[in-house]
Amino acid sequence: MSVKRLLAAQSAVIVLVSVNRLSPFTKEFAAANQFLRWVEVLNLLLSLAGVVLTFRLLRAVRPAANRWLDLTFAVGVWLYAAGYGDHETTNYLHERFCPTTASDLCRIVAYHDDTFSHLLFFAGFIVLAVVVMAAQASAPDPRPLTTSDHFSVVLNGLLVAAGIVANLAFEPIGLDLYVVAIVAVVAVVLLLRHPGQLVLRYYGLAFVTGLLATAAIRAS
Repeated sequence: MSVKRLLAAQSAVIVLVSVNRLSPFTKEFAAANQFLRWVEVLNLLLSLAGVVLTFRLLRAVRPAANRWLDLTFAVGVWLYAAGYGDHETTNYLHERFCPTTASDLCRIVAYHDDTFSHLLFFAGFIVLAVVVMAAQASAPDPRPLTTSDHFSVVLNGLLVAAGIVANLAFEPIGLDLYVVAIVAVVAVVLLLRHPGQLVLRYYGLAFVTGLLATAAIRAS
């Protein structure tokens, strides 16, 4: 699969995560034992799809294995998966059984939901994004971007930016803002050194635009 198609698929996953999270139609239980709702199950599946696509993107921009990049990517996957697994489970328990944190059990569940799981999967997300951008910067594509490349990066970047705005602009902001800012800064720094690289333009456009649009909406 080409880099453009991988970026399009990655953008689609990010949009689907936002739709799934905000949709009122996925709140039904996923099984008779009520272990999770469909929203949590679908988020877990979408996060798996996102990791697979990110790995394929890593190999697309740098086909040759690199020990340090691959090791860092594996660490990022572990953090991302551990965070998502912890968050989806405790978020469900928090919403259903712990509307307040009066008991020690609910206090711990809320901490896992709102803090610990976020630290894990945001750290993983940053690592995965930075590894892919570093792979592109360390093995730049010498071919000039075509009109189709420009169109693809703008379209997909704006889709991701819309997903960022949907998750940041209309809810209380926590660690999300800092994560988006870190990825945006890394993308801009690498893009200044390698301006013609498709993946760097994608991340730069998506995260800078999402950050600026969020700031504009919240300031209005």
